[in-house]
Amino acid sequence: MAEGNQEQLRFHPVEGCTVRAEFNGGAMSSDFGPMLLRGVDRQIGLSDRLAAAIADWRHSSYTDHELGDLLAYRAFLHACGYADGNDADALSTDPVFQLALDRYPLAEKSRLASGSTFCRLENGVSKKDIYRLGQAFVDQFIASYAQEPEAIVLDLDHTVDPTHGQQAFSFYNHHYRTHCFLPLAIFEGQTGRLVTAVLRPGKTPTGAENASILRRVLDRLRVAWPDTHILVRGDGHFANPEIMSLIAERPNTDFLLGLTGNNRLYEQARPDLDAAAEEHTARCAEARRMSLTPPQATRHYCELSYAAGSWPITPRVILKAEVMAAGRNPRFVVTSLQQPEPEYLYAALYTARGQDENFIKHWKNDLFAERTSDRSFLANHLRLFYACAAYVLHHALRTQVLAHTELARAEPGTVIVKLFKRAVRVVPKKRRVDLHLPTSCPVKGLLHRASEILYRIKPPPPRPA
Repeated sequence: MAEGNQEQLRFHPVEGCTVRAEFNGGAMSSDFGPMLLRGVDRQIGLSDRLAAAIADWRHSSYTDHELGDLLAYRAFLHACGYADGNDADALSTDPVFQLALDRYPLAEKSRLASGSTFCRLENGVSKKDIYRLGQAFVDQFIASYAQEPEAIVLDLDHTVDPTHGQQAFSFYNHHYRTHCFLPLAIFEGQTGRLVTAVLRPGKTPTGAENASILRRVLDRLRVAWPDTHILVRGDGHFANPEIMSLIAERPNTDFLLGLTGNNRLYEQARPDLDAAAEEHTARCAEARRMSLTPPQATRHYCELSYAAGSWPITPRVILKAEVMAAGRNPRFVVTSLQQPEPEYLYAALYTARGQDENFIKHWKNDLFAERTSDRSFLANHLRLFYACAAYVLHHALRTQVLAHTELARAEPGTVIVKLFKRAVRVVPKKRRVDLHLPTSCPVKGLLHRASEILYRIKPPPPRPA
């Protein structure tokens, strides 16, 4: 069958009328989101901060795009649901993206960077550039607070990033049954703010490697916030002597980490598990007698006397003695905190780290942190940072601009669909640019609120070079 005219779309008639569509609408865009992201970026200074971290090696005679524009463009693309460099080619003449990068729309000189430009950027960054970018995200996290916080929680977690080509430092990881990278993400557990992230090889990290990364983060935070209490929280991968030593030697810093069970721990846990099993049996029998639904689980929380010989200190070990219909499920955590009771430590403080999985899901699934398909490891690290920048922009938009609205706690994907994907016609004039949105726009009130807030807030002065 002949393809016909690809510039025209045909549809079935409606009430006897022929229906056709053509790609001749002129200066239109399917994305209004970049205009909101531009306001957020101007307010928090993210792209300028990241650009300052990279030593620009490019010759000025052959440079059409500033580093800040390149980083902002890719961050905006990720934040609007576009994951790849090819999308930069397709949207280089999009009038709304051009406006978001402070360019007069539709002019030939306003064309945005292409995918090949980003390829050269990604393969031109150095190890020092990547290191400074990682620090820049920590600085951005610090700058997101108006004053020194009383306490913060650093949630550490590794996440699998499957690889499918010949990427450098892609290794087979038996736990995940795939070749992968294993990036480390650090979020603030109470607010969901991104602290920083590190792209890692696919092998399981050593305690010394984790401690080395954490030390740099803690040093930078402590310079800015000398009195803030810092709680480092993570699963059993981080319960090692190196992490404990690092935190134990620092004032006003504690850890709360999962602990893998062993024979000695299971032996100490047996009496509490027996008591929990006896209580669970009695509760189930009582529920059946009363024709009620049996309880799903019975849990006891207690403190054990245990310390591994390699540990530099003697921390507290907390047991959750859980008994369910499927059997016994003992769980352990280790902490340097002295005050909270065992149940509060485990049920309130430690289990709250499960929210970190949602932050990682948003970062990976909605903002494409897994698009690391370049052969160069440094290039893939920069691609990971694109997703980090998109996450920071989304978080600032939701918490500072969309607070107390229906999207205040929405996932990035929901914000993209409900708020960003709005058709807009761009009409450039001599002294202004008019944007025409649909009359029946369902989020008219939200867009008005967001644009007014961003318009009225004075952006900070430019950062010194």
